[in-house]
Amino acid sequence: MTPHVADLVRTAAERLAQEEHERAERRQRELAEQCSALNPPDVRIRTWEQVHQLRLPADPTHPILDVIATGTRLTLADVREEQRMRAARAANKALG
Repeated sequence: MTPHVADLVRTAAERLAQEEHERAERRQRELAEQCSALNPPDVRIRTWEQVHQLRLPADPTHPILDVIATGTRLTLADVREEQRMRAARAANKALG
């Protein structure tokens, strides 16, 4: 059977199982990226935001910063530095 015909023959349950498997693999890759020492803090934090569908809050005392630091294997100071850099970029963009 050609690949195209094989796709037509698969049941809905098989397609759903395959899609779930692909989602699980993608999530594992994203989780690995969010804490990889090969990625700089900004990449790890952006990946964390994508995985959890949340934004890094601007408040430097927000309690979720500890969660972000743990999930990305960064220090709280690293997370706050990313906040500071984002605020500076936003301010520069507003000025110019």
